[in-house]
Amino acid sequence: MARTIDLNADLGESFGPWRMGQDEILLELVTSANIACGFHAGDPDVMAETVRLAVSRGVALGAHPSLPDRQGFGRRAMALRPDEIRNLVLYQIGALAGFARAAGGRLVHVKPHGALYSQAASDAAMAEAVAAAARAFDANLILVGPAGSHLVRAGEAVGLAVAREGFADRRYEPDGTLTPRSRPDALIEEPAEAVAQALGMVERGEVTARDGTVIPMPVDTLCLHGDGPDATAFARRLRTELAERGIAVAALGERPPNAFSRESG
Repeated sequence: MARTIDLNADLGESFGPWRMGQDEILLELVTSANIACGFHAGDPDVMAETVRLAVSRGVALGAHPSLPDRQGFGRRAMALRPDEIRNLVLYQIGALAGFARAAGGRLVHVKPHGALYSQAASDAAMAEAVAAAARAFDANLILVGPAGSHLVRAGEAVGLAVAREGFADRRYEPDGTLTPRSRPDALIEEPAEAVAQALGMVERGEVTARDGTVIPMPVDTLCLHGDGPDATAFARRLRTELAERGIAVAALGERPPNAFSRESG
């Protein structure tokens, strides 16, 4: 299926003296960076440095807004009104865009984090609020979400380009949602298995769910988590596998909007 794929990573998730991830190395291997905007992780200094590093390496910049949940790392669901969601997402996009402009870069995409991502994928009202925030800030932004989700459909409804995301190292449920992190088998820890899952999404547009069900999963971008001990080794291995199959790696902003397939249903 896809002969060009974007590789993204969630970065800038350190805070003060606390360090998380292998950002500098991953920025040599990915094409897009989803940078924390301060609500679940990150701070102004971390945001500025992560943006600077990404711009210096030619990596596309993306805002990674979250629910206001530092203690839970943005992974706890919250019941907020749509207007509250819109405003907190708009606030975070604006903050990161400021650092992007100061560093001589520009914001390319928006990818919600954690519970905001999961809730917007399955809740139409929340998805519409996230999409409205991105559209209000810049109609040229690309909204990233799971294939077939409310988030992707909401982005299309307001005229945004959308990018369908797959996860190389996360297991899936039969309904196409990610296996909750509360389950011990939510993460794929064997690199060969994660590479095989990524290639299945890119080449065949499908993924095998936790129960063995094969489900459609066409993707425009793959997320590589950067907080694992083998994150960089896995990223290098995946890039090698993609190259051997003739699959190019390019940032979302380097591909025209019509390169992304429209969702159906």
